[in-house]
Amino acid sequence: MRQPLARELHDLIERGRDRQLRLAVTGLSRAGKTAFLTSLVHQLRHAGLEARLDLLPAAREGRLLGAKRIAQQDLGVPRFPYDPAMAALDAAPPRWPDPTRGISELRLAIRYRPKRRGFLGPEVATLTLDLIDYPGEWLLDLPLLDHDYLSWSASRPQRDDGEYAALFAEWRSLVAELDPAATADEAHLARIAEAYATGLRAAREAGFADLQPGRFLLPGELDGAPVLQFFPLPGLGEDDLDRLKALPADSVYQTLASRFDYYQRHIVKPFYLDHFRRFDRQLVLVDVLGALNAGPDRFADLSRALGTLMKSFDYGRRSLLSRLFTPRIDRLAIAATKADHVTPEQHPHLVTLLEALLAEPLKDLRFADVPVKAFSLASIRTTSAHRVEHQGRSTPALRGITLDNESVLVFPGEVPPRLPNADFWARQGFDFRAFRPAPRGEGALPHIRLDATLDWLLGDKLQ
Repeated sequence: MRQPLARELHDLIERGRDRQLRLAVTGLSRAGKTAFLTSLVHQLRHAGLEARLDLLPAAREGRLLGAKRIAQQDLGVPRFPYDPAMAALDAAPPRWPDPTRGISELRLAIRYRPKRRGFLGPEVATLTLDLIDYPGEWLLDLPLLDHDYLSWSASRPQRDDGEYAALFAEWRSLVAELDPAATADEAHLARIAEAYATGLRAAREAGFADLQPGRFLLPGELDGAPVLQFFPLPGLGEDDLDRLKALPADSVYQTLASRFDYYQRHIVKPFYLDHFRRFDRQLVLVDVLGALNAGPDRFADLSRALGTLMKSFDYGRRSLLSRLFTPRIDRLAIAATKADHVTPEQHPHLVTLLEALLAEPLKDLRFADVPVKAFSLASIRTTSAHRVEHQGRSTPALRGITLDNESVLVFPGEVPPRLPNADFWARQGFDFRAFRPAPRGEGALPHIRLDATLDWLLGDKLQ
């Protein structure tokens, strides 16, 4: 039997026995995907030793024996760079691992003692956990499958003023002079497409999140390919459809529409078919604090991006047959990251604010009877909580080392427990600093509520 076929048969059997799980981890830029996966693997590998996972019952009860990295299923997908990530965290001084640039996988064999043994059941069982890391920017492209080129162009934000518009000023000036009926000039279209991609990259750096196409931000091996040389044409609507369809194939409009169609069929759809629809469970990481720091425009943009992202999931509980052949996401966690950047009493506000941001998608999840839970967490804790006594008052504070290597003791500010209004933005006084990792020493990576998140995502499989 060929090895790939043997592996697929083994996976099929394990899935039928409910001993295999595919967990996908995503989030928009700077949400902390790499840090989360690195810490998750580290904690499971050190279970029962240095790791503190008290909120995961299998660990608390001494039944979690540890985890080992094993050969992954898909040999065509890069392996998640766990070792380079740990090397960065253990450097002197410690630094954050390189961010996600594409899809990667890592397979863990988790050994545990079942809580309830059936007749002749094993004393020790194994859960095979496939971890899939992929950029959230790619996930934002899945709604493109519901568009044609004309409707996608109309769906893109039409902002004529403000910082977002300024970032696309060069592209807007170039596209304003473009005649959709003119014969396409390949070099000119490439120049306009690069101006659009430059605007997208600048918008991401400025903290905006609702950005399409996602591959323009992380092109990988597609860098310079014609499939990434398209852009929206502003000002066109359904009334123009008949005229546009009648244009020759070498016109500007038809050339851009053809590239958009190719992008849908050969870039977006294969990602969905090959990877996304095979996920069993999903974790979405959200940098809520970063959006608050960036101001009302970026915060509203994050809300739009999350709404788009959440619509892409294939929800539904799995029967035995669906678990074997058509897995769908049957449990979802959403987590506000970097909880160590605020004082502990602010953590509940992080959760309620995240739930408010996702209010509409959460209603759809409840209607579909899909279990979902919100968390605040720090995959790798970088600060310590303190109390400062001043003039008879005790004030919470954080101590940590900033990315500029400055040791600080600060109260970063309060997190609003609900969606902020204009009054809030006018009087807000927070400054959520970014901190570098602390030296680890000999122990496991410190964290905040990573174990609670693992319990929600894996706990039922470790009974």
